[in-house]
Amino acid sequence: MTNITKFNGKSIVYSKFRPDYPNELVMDMIFENKLKEDSIVADIGSGTGIMTKKLLDHGFKVFAVEPNTEMRKVAEEKLKKYKLFISVEGSAENTTLLKRSVDFITVAQAFHWFDLKRFQKECQRILKVYGKVAIISNERMTETSINQEIETAYKRFCPDFNGFSNGLNNSEEIYDRFFKENYSVKIYENPLSYNKEGFIGRHLSSSFSLTKDDKYYPNLVEALSNIFEKYSKNGIISVPNLTKYRCGCVKIIDEG
Repeated sequence: MTNITKFNGKSIVYSKFRPDYPNELVMDMIFENKLKEDSIVADIGSGTGIMTKKLLDHGFKVFAVEPNTEMRKVAEEKLKKYKLFISVEGSAENTTLLKRSVDFITVAQAFHWFDLKRFQKECQRILKVYGKVAIISNERMTETSINQEIETAYKRFCPDFNGFSNGLNNSEEIYDRFFKENYSVKIYENPLSYNKEGFIGRHLSSSFSLTKDDKYYPNLVEALSNIFEKYSKNGIISVPNLTKYRCGCVKIIDEG
């Protein structure tokens, strides 16, 4: 299974239950980068269009670049009313966009899948002069007991689980290699509240999670149900979460 196909069979549950991003973050991003209504944005690794929709709601023309066919089709259906929405079959490393064609790039909950150097080169190619990249991620507070119990359930029943965010490096060092110096970092408290259906659905939407055809699917659902019953109050559970925003100019990669 390639990175492109890891979300096959999960596009609907992903679109329905994946967490949103704080409106405050989006407003800060627009203000900090002086984005205007005529700004052109590439949302790369756009998935089912969660961040894409926020950008469209502010009037930007958005190229939503997504390699997974199922995810892309969900976004196309959901966002078809937006005249400035352009769906693109492409990857972070090969967006297919024209050279110097976008003012700004967003990456929401997808950076950990990218080939760093190849993505840097592609950003360098498609961004206009002085264009920047914003990388946004919802990050679990893994020291909390609820997230530790969720991790235990994943480890027990999901063979592909290698850690949250696929176990890929989310340390600041990788961003130091991607951005030029003095890139912006902001952290937003963004606890995620769910009813039971939403809590289970969210945890079935991960790339490593199970689908109904998997042997241990009922076991995983039962474990998640038990966690919900343990931590919920009045039918609602709150999962500690931080949303992190990093934005800056990309380090130049020599073409040679």
